[in-house]
Amino acid sequence: MIGSRLPKLRALLLAVSFVAGCTIEIEDEGDSDVQASVKKMLEESAEAWNRGELAGFMDDYLESENTTYIGGAGLLTGYESIRARYAPLFEPGAARDSLRFEDVRVRRMAAVEAIATARWILYEGETVTGSGPFTLVLRHTSGGWKIIHDHSSSDPSPPPPAE
Repeated sequence: MIGSRLPKLRALLLAVSFVAGCTIEIEDEGDSDVQASVKKMLEESAEAWNRGELAGFMDDYLESENTTYIGGAGLLTGYESIRARYAPLFEPGAARDSLRFEDVRVRRMAAVEAIATARWILYEGETVTGSGPFTLVLRHTSGGWKIIHDHSSSDPSPPPPAE
């Protein structure tokens, strides 16, 4: 009886050891495409900011009541709340320095999600007027990659010059 089960047992052990040795690396699959897409999205966002186009800047965010933003004022929930936070910066005559993004790094987390880290830089001419790191959680939609969560921080202000 044991002799008739031995080939089946060997086959089962071989299958188990084969599966146990497998790894699944979803994160690395297609990262270069995601990296390029998200970098392009952020470049277009900065261009819209610099032209004073709120709609173009907000186009990166998923229009959902579940989209979130965390910044200096705390947690904002919903696309409209995030839009309302930025709207005063786009009003006629509002002071708004130029924007660029640096050190963009993107990793795919699943088939339709990715995480990006980078730095935002506000500048006027050659002078940096504000900066800080941020993390974005992105979801791939029929309209491309969209931000579902934005956590932006500001670098500490430099100390005032000694007198």
